[in-house]
Amino acid sequence: MKHLSFNLLLLLAIAIFATPAFSDLILSKVDRRIDLTSQIVRITDTLKVASSGSDSVSEFLLTFPEFLGKNLAYLWVAHNEGKGKAKDSLVNLPVQSANPKGLPGSLSVYLVSFPKALSEGDSLTLEVVAVFTNVLQPFPEKITQADIQLVMFQESAHYLSPYAVKYQSLSVKLPDSRIESYTKLENTRQRGSEIKYGPHENLPPFSYSPIVVHFESKAPFAVAEKLVREIEVSHWGNIQVTEHYDVVHRGAQLKGEFSRLDFQARQDHRGGASAFRQFVARLPPRAHSIYYRDEIGNISTSLLWSDTKKTDLLIEPRFPLFGGWRTTFTIGYGLPLNDFLLASEGKRYLNISFGSPMLEIVIEKLVMKVVLPEGSEDLSVSTPFPVKQSEETKYSHLDMVGRPVVVLEKNNVVPDHNQHIRVYYRFNSLNMLREPLMLIFGFFVFFITCIIYTHADFSISKSSAAYLAKLQWDEVQATLQEAQSIINKCLATHDKLEASLRDLSRTGDIQACKAARKAADNFLKDLSKELKPLSVFLQSSPLASQISPKVEELVTKEKELQERVMAKHTAVVDGYEKKSGGHDIENRVASQQQKVTALRQEVEDLLEFIDEI
Repeated sequence: MKHLSFNLLLLLAIAIFATPAFSDLILSKVDRRIDLTSQIVRITDTLKVASSGSDSVSEFLLTFPEFLGKNLAYLWVAHNEGKGKAKDSLVNLPVQSANPKGLPGSLSVYLVSFPKALSEGDSLTLEVVAVFTNVLQPFPEKITQADIQLVMFQESAHYLSPYAVKYQSLSVKLPDSRIESYTKLENTRQRGSEIKYGPHENLPPFSYSPIVVHFESKAPFAVAEKLVREIEVSHWGNIQVTEHYDVVHRGAQLKGEFSRLDFQARQDHRGGASAFRQFVARLPPRAHSIYYRDEIGNISTSLLWSDTKKTDLLIEPRFPLFGGWRTTFTIGYGLPLNDFLLASEGKRYLNISFGSPMLEIVIEKLVMKVVLPEGSEDLSVSTPFPVKQSEETKYSHLDMVGRPVVVLEKNNVVPDHNQHIRVYYRFNSLNMLREPLMLIFGFFVFFITCIIYTHADFSISKSSAAYLAKLQWDEVQATLQEAQSIINKCLATHDKLEASLRDLSRTGDIQACKAARKAADNFLKDLSKELKPLSVFLQSSPLASQISPKVEELVTKEKELQERVMAKHTAVVDGYEKKSGGHDIENRVASQQQKVTALRQEVEDLLEFIDEI
């Protein structure tokens, strides 16, 4: 009921601002039809306009309450030149937004230009189609899964116009005969799913009688918050269409938890009456290579059938959509080029539909990108309604300067906008040879490169400075590896001495322990002799200037470790010769063992550092 206070203010404003400035025209007959069978409200008015003044009149004003006018998505006005209601006798008339003086600001006003001025006594018949979105309000706004969806619509039983109305009738078509409530006025009657108001006669200008209809609606309130259509034209015979949808259910929001079991168990769908389960995309008859996927991947719950007139794609999302729920998905398909690309006056033009192929969806923002072949120029667009136009460039495979892209944007798009637009451009057919020639040239260069590579000698000259430097560095690395090997042998010898002490504690054989000491001492002396020339070489090599200090430190630490190990070995053997107790011997060598452990760790760290070089 949020518009009722507005309606009262509107009536007050109309009473204040109404003037006889528009009295030269009268509406001798008004036939209004309001269609509420979907989320899109369609109002069709047949107006018989007559001139009653002495001055000729060439313009006509259409007015809508502001709460309807701000949601007007499409407005079409035509003049019926023939007799009856044959569509082939209708001629479109120019319509533009207006702000005439003498009318309240709470009205949305449009100016219609007559095909010829009306003199006194003349008349003509106008057909007016107005399409509105977001005017059906869910009431209540939140429902459970088992509830039906009720919506509310507000309008006027009298035709709101700055002209006097002699005779008027109104019919409201609903999706079902189940109606919660509706405003009852004089001469109001219901017949099945239709409510009729009137006829009303001799209505003064700006007559307004608010009515409210509260009824059940099972129509899908599917709204695409954004739809991006990319149409890529290839002169090699195909048009590729890709459509990205971000859809939300704008009906009554789901209250409580969703039960999949209840939803599937109820065959009458009363377990989810407000949800919608599928869309139908009506594609051109020769559409091919059709796919349907979302962020997870391809969706198999879809059906496709076609004939010579159309191709229908039944799209079923992964889950039913309740109020407030949303989903995103992409559909794509190819079209034969000859069906949509034509030529006129030295130009080519693409003749293709503007809106979405899904007629159940209202689009809040539609971005249509027409990607033309590389080399296209002199671009222009012809549309039957205003759109925002811009251009950009897209790069794809084998493109050099990029492909020109015509970008068309429009808000609040409804199925009535599914009209053909034309994108004109010039294109030199020789540009089609660009990509094949690039491929041929690319393969030619590739094969020539392979031939040169297989027959040419790319080895480095043995007399070059780079080659000599590489040899010197290889020698330095070999020396480092040999020095590491010697140090590792020293560490292994230390381990054998430690093992001889463990054998001594187990067997008490002092002579065997001394023999192991003597063999280790001789072996370590030999290793020391082998290590000396390696250290001298590393000190003299310029390439080893950074690593030689670390090697020297490693040799020094190993010698110190060797001395500590020998001292510990001597102390333990002396203790056994003097027949000291095991605890006395351990206490005597405890400090030496700590130093041995610390030095061993330092040596291993230096080995690891040198190994990483």
